[in-house]
Amino acid sequence: MKKGIHPEYRPVVFYDVGADYTLLTCSTVETKETVTLDGEEYPMVKVEISSASHPFYTGQQKYVDTLGRVERFQKKFGDEYFNKPAKKKTPGRR
Repeated sequence: MKKGIHPEYRPVVFYDVGADYTLLTCSTVETKETVTLDGEEYPMVKVEISSASHPFYTGQQKYVDTLGRVERFQKKFGDEYFNKPAKKKTPGRR
């Protein structure tokens, strides 16, 4: 590798503001903020969402009620929409 062209790979603390959760990992991200964690000073990056606060990972994810949508569609258009006779195609005509 060439010297001086690669960013510094170092330990960085990612801080989830919403969940008050810190994650120490390595990164090349540049930041001006620092935090002391376990007696060591690390650069800190504030994030709004992490695995500690994201609904998918916390089990708070909402599911869409697709059954209700189908029932509303059937109620609106009724049985005649689904029970229409199929149109016959005549060969040779366009």
